[in-house]
Amino acid sequence: MQPTKISPATLSKLAKLGIHHRADLLLHLPLRYEDETQLAPIDTVQAGETVQVQGTVAHSEIVFRPRRTLVCRIEDEGGELYLRFLNFYPSQQKQLAVGKKIRVIGEVRMGFYGMEMVHPKCRAVDDDTPLQQSLTPVYPTTAGLSQPILRKLIVNALETLPLPDTLPDALLKKMKLASFAESIRLLHNPTPDIAASELEQRRHAAWRRIKFDELLAQQLSMRVHHKERSQRAAPKLDAHGKLTARLIKALPFALTHAQQRTYAEISRDLALPHPMQRLLLGDVGSGKTIVAALAALQAIENGYQVALMAPTEILAEQHYLKLRDWLEPMGLAPVWLSGSLKKKEKQHAAEKIASGETLLAIGTHALFQHSIVFHKLGLAIVDEQHKFGVQQRLALRNKGKSDVGRVSTRKDENADSVGLKPDLHTTEPHQLMMSATPIPRTLAMSYYADLDVSVIDELPPGRTPVVTKLVSDARRDEVFERVRVACVEGQQAYWVCPLIDESETLQLQTALETYQLLTETFPELRVGLVHGKLDNAEKARVMAAFKAGELQLLVATTVIEVGVDVPNASLMVIDHAERMGLAQLHQLRGRVGRGAAHSLCILLYQQPLSELARSRLKIIFESNDGFAIAQQDMQLRGPGELLGARQSGVAMLRFADISADEDLLDQARLIADKLLRDFPDAARAHLQRWMANKQDYLHV
Repeated sequence: MQPTKISPATLSKLAKLGIHHRADLLLHLPLRYEDETQLAPIDTVQAGETVQVQGTVAHSEIVFRPRRTLVCRIEDEGGELYLRFLNFYPSQQKQLAVGKKIRVIGEVRMGFYGMEMVHPKCRAVDDDTPLQQSLTPVYPTTAGLSQPILRKLIVNALETLPLPDTLPDALLKKMKLASFAESIRLLHNPTPDIAASELEQRRHAAWRRIKFDELLAQQLSMRVHHKERSQRAAPKLDAHGKLTARLIKALPFALTHAQQRTYAEISRDLALPHPMQRLLLGDVGSGKTIVAALAALQAIENGYQVALMAPTEILAEQHYLKLRDWLEPMGLAPVWLSGSLKKKEKQHAAEKIASGETLLAIGTHALFQHSIVFHKLGLAIVDEQHKFGVQQRLALRNKGKSDVGRVSTRKDENADSVGLKPDLHTTEPHQLMMSATPIPRTLAMSYYADLDVSVIDELPPGRTPVVTKLVSDARRDEVFERVRVACVEGQQAYWVCPLIDESETLQLQTALETYQLLTETFPELRVGLVHGKLDNAEKARVMAAFKAGELQLLVATTVIEVGVDVPNASLMVIDHAERMGLAQLHQLRGRVGRGAAHSLCILLYQQPLSELARSRLKIIFESNDGFAIAQQDMQLRGPGELLGARQSGVAMLRFADISADEDLLDQARLIADKLLRDFPDAARAHLQRWMANKQDYLHV
């Protein structure tokens, strides 16, 4: 059989699905299956079932209820079923003319006329038309690419492409895995004796093989990157200890054991001659900023520059103010750089960075713009790193590439097919990534297997646990009174406005309306407002006034989710909490409980609650442990969203589920090391199959 010739238009549509070569068609697996292997008598069908029936069209007409609709009635020996088409063509009217025999498959439901199918798949048949011999696959697709075309292309690929196994026979036998060829053929063309539910829920042995292969490819890829990193050059930043000791001595608090341990791990990495890529994980308020400051000082005392980048201006500015307070007394004034700076201010900051006059630059994505050139960048620190796209993180890293060599984008014919081959004469900065989204250990070990992970698993002494209360919107007046009493007694409070439909405009409108309402409700209180649309100077002024106690109540949008530190704020009200995700609720709650006073977070919710919202609120009510919350968040939302992989455009895993397939992940970790060590050709072939056509940024 010859390979099917594919038109340029179809190639373009396939590319949207991530299919660039014919071999990619093999791994484009079905979402679900339709059972066209048997017919159900019409009088036996039940509402909610997806079935195939056959009958003769007894009635067909176009009605207007309320829009133009084609309604047909088909009959067999025992019953009748209605078909409704809201969109139809003249050819369909002919196909469904009275007296025609048709076969239809779709979901049955109770309708206006009785049992019906809406927009079922149908085709004309006669008495000799055979049934399908296997379940019919339904594939993920895109506009203009029909299921029949996709099926034809995939069948052709299955019949013309070789399906060799990339895993050695000994490993397959030991792990009791089905062969790759057998698994792929079965998933594309399952026999009727296999339950569709077993396939769709991915419990079948064929699915286990595919999920294992995907997890193994991910682990192999990241181990290759980890190994390559040890061959690349970076400045050797020894721990002289002078500046770090001065800062520790000047701090009004003692470092926790977890902070000391994580800094020691980072310090050892910085002293090595290859680039550090370490992720610093810690719950809200665990003190990641001071650890990052110590790392920055280690680079600075070696004569290198440091860049600290945060995703939002308010968080970047909080870092700037905190580090300025710590470092200015030591003669180290950081430079602030953001998109909202005036042209002259931005140019002045850029000149200080380019000349090497400033050794610490703090800012937003403005730090990696083409116009910003670092004199001698030794360390890049990225906070809330999952909120940046991979290209942005890569751009910041490339700011520190020296002129000693260049990164070659030419693929080596004999090289592993993942990532770029670095020129070993090039030096690049060390990277420290931080995340206040506590990531479950399983997830961190998988997604960040190419990174070194440090965890701050201890909160500083004096942090009081935040009490969380769930309050229905019907009791809003009681909440108003609680806020008034707290502020009159000398405490400070936040009132957080909801995110509406991901719309900044609507969110701003809600914040302004809430501010006006609370100002009128509490004439005796000093109320402030902060939101993402305020200019930098106004935002800084409002936050400074709140921190200084000049404002008692701060109305805010979710821009205060991270980075805001006001120890006297001990009450937070989160309006319409049911609209927010678990990680966001936990981050917001972490803005209180930073002082000695007992702190309270009130989650105002509106009925009726969806099942997902009810689950989220129950979890946040019952736990203050960020890692436990993140574990449950992953089960609710999936790992891709928790890590920000969806936002960055890099799909994490297509088939495997880290939480559901933990046993396969554990095996993949073990096998990856063995494959690279004992079967390098098999490892290369496996990576080629799974990673050859993807931009693999997992190491950034």
